[in-house]
Amino acid sequence: MTEISRRGALLAGASLLATPAFAQSGTDIAIVGFQMSSETHARAANAAAAAARAKGWTATVLNSEGALPRHAEQLDTLIQRRPKAIIVAMGKPVEAEAQFQRAKAAGIPVITIMAGASTHTLFDIQVNEYKVGADAALWLLGALGYQGNILTQRFEGNVGTRIRGKVLDAVLSENTGVRMLGSHTMARTASWRDDVRQGFSGLLLRHAANTQGIWASFDGQAFVIDDLLQARGVKKGQVKFVSIDGGAETYRRIADPESTLMATVTIPFEEMGVRAVEAVERIILKGEPKAALTPGPYLFLDSVMVDGTNVRRFL
Repeated sequence: MTEISRRGALLAGASLLATPAFAQSGTDIAIVGFQMSSETHARAANAAAAAARAKGWTATVLNSEGALPRHAEQLDTLIQRRPKAIIVAMGKPVEAEAQFQRAKAAGIPVITIMAGASTHTLFDIQVNEYKVGADAALWLLGALGYQGNILTQRFEGNVGTRIRGKVLDAVLSENTGVRMLGSHTMARTASWRDDVRQGFSGLLLRHAANTQGIWASFDGQAFVIDDLLQARGVKKGQVKFVSIDGGAETYRRIADPESTLMATVTIPFEEMGVRAVEAVERIILKGEPKAALTPGPYLFLDSVMVDGTNVRRFL
């Protein structure tokens, strides 16, 4: 065995039997997805894991299953384990402030994705949710010709979806030709799809005949509503229907003449995961200043409006 191959074998064995000291060498990171049953959480977390493993790092992926106590417990356990860095996809900086503070005190950098800023983390990788909300709202109002009635499906438990709803309300306040007939707010629950199905079914029973537009705070909700509308025989374009997030299933539905979903604002979740890993490498391993990536608490990426005019580019 050559010296080079002998070293390779030793390193391979060390990666399988990593001790805490070895984990500090820059090869061990932890990734926490707040609710991996949500496609967007999983896309960001899995992209980060894939990017880390492509660099030869060890990447542990944890799923908090949408439960704040479990989320806090997982972060506490990771702090004791002392990975080189922690990436949190769609976490809760306010609720997990104590854990983020302990991680900072322990010298474990935390980067969040679509979670919101914290004084105890390096930064949050985001799109500008105010622009995202405005793009979706203005697409819907434009499709309606600024006249008509809409239904909305909301979620207040996430800062991004909450901002989107607030921006929609601001747009509606300035365009009184469009009126919101009713709204359902999704509860934070493991069976959130059932919650959306039941809540929006009730809205359709009361208001379907007088509804010309539908706004959903994220695409997972839109899929449930799309299925409800198709079951009622609604055809594409009869109701102007916009959502937010993007992804393969969303693009398929926008392109499908049988689907009622017409548009989404695409958020680059996979790129966010990759950029989080790049930030770990540049700041933590190579010693670049955080300001070289972003001067503030957010690293902003671009969102894109996708509808029937450009969806073929995304399929």
